[in-house]
Amino acid sequence: MNESAQDPRILRDPYATWAAMRSACPVQSVPAGSGGRANYLVTGYAEAREALNDSRLSKDTSAFFAGKESRRRLHPAVSHTMLASDPPRHTRLRKLVTKELTTGAVKQLRPFIARTTDELLDQWPVGGPLDFVARLAVPLPVIVICELLGVPQADRSAVQRWSAELFAAGEPDVIDAASHALAGYMADLIAAKRLAPGSSLLDRLISARDGEDRLSEEELVSLAVLLLVAGHETTTNALGNALLALLQHPGVLDRLRGNPDEVAAALDELLRFDSAVSMATFRFTTEAVTLGGTEIPAGVPVLVALGAANRDPARFPEPDHLDLDRDAAAHLAFGHGIHRCVGAPLALAEVEIALRAVLTRFPGIRLAVPPDRLEWRRTRLVRGLASLPVVV
Repeated sequence: MNESAQDPRILRDPYATWAAMRSACPVQSVPAGSGGRANYLVTGYAEAREALNDSRLSKDTSAFFAGKESRRRLHPAVSHTMLASDPPRHTRLRKLVTKELTTGAVKQLRPFIARTTDELLDQWPVGGPLDFVARLAVPLPVIVICELLGVPQADRSAVQRWSAELFAAGEPDVIDAASHALAGYMADLIAAKRLAPGSSLLDRLISARDGEDRLSEEELVSLAVLLLVAGHETTTNALGNALLALLQHPGVLDRLRGNPDEVAAALDELLRFDSAVSMATFRFTTEAVTLGGTEIPAGVPVLVALGAANRDPARFPEPDHLDLDRDAAAHLAFGHGIHRCVGAPLALAEVEIALRAVLTRFPGIRLAVPPDRLEWRRTRLVRGLASLPVVV
């Protein structure tokens, strides 16, 4: 699995591989690499949904790795986030955060997102090739989440660089160093905000209360890092994947170009078709579990392939076909269950606003290179383009 994850052909199109594995068995054991115990990979939709909702599959990474030797030195704020915890700790942290990330709060951000999108599109060179990822998909979500968290303008490029380095597959030292840089920066920012409070999301989290409950310093730093990284990395990939899907399906592109108001309704199908999160974050069995007819012993990692589940023909007929008339609302691109992405409303708003603006202002947008020359990011967890050259 680890070797094949780096194969350029599989990076470009993992879906044929997923389909072959799913047809053999929707839950199967795969080698962990480096002589470790086998992992279990879930590629079926029903089985993925069940796994994501099963309390016997723990996300408490610190419990799993306790006592195991490791040369890694990830900062605890990155390794022990809300995502890597179980109830009751997870329930408590999520309750405090969800209050601040409601659909209403995102609605208030929409004018800022639209204004930022327009400012970025104003800088596009008309007639020449440009990289959609570098010129919109990366900067838009970074600017929005930094604005939301109250990260000063001067610090945003460094914050974006550290965040990108956290996904540097195959470079553990780079990842570890970035985790310390980002956590250190957030600790300093929180200290500065305590001295001079503002009105950002981070300020509100500092003062958030649930009765007598509040966030500890460590929890604040960890949540800030999680919101920052999760708040833009996946949206960047979702934007690139969605535009590529449209550019490769001219009929669908023409339809949305002629009816930009349909973009919002098309998002579920675009997210299902090529999910920005290919693999759900780490889970392991706390006791023996039977999933999809496969017996999984206690104490082993279970990898839930969200991208594979979203192409399961048993749930989505003709899954490799991009169909805007399909009811794709049950897709798993944002996960499922208690760990479903808390920032989903923000991601949806950004992708909708950005795609509408691009199709309205640049109706002639097209790929600048053949699809087989596109470079994909070398990481298993998220699926996204390193660049997307287009001509407008």
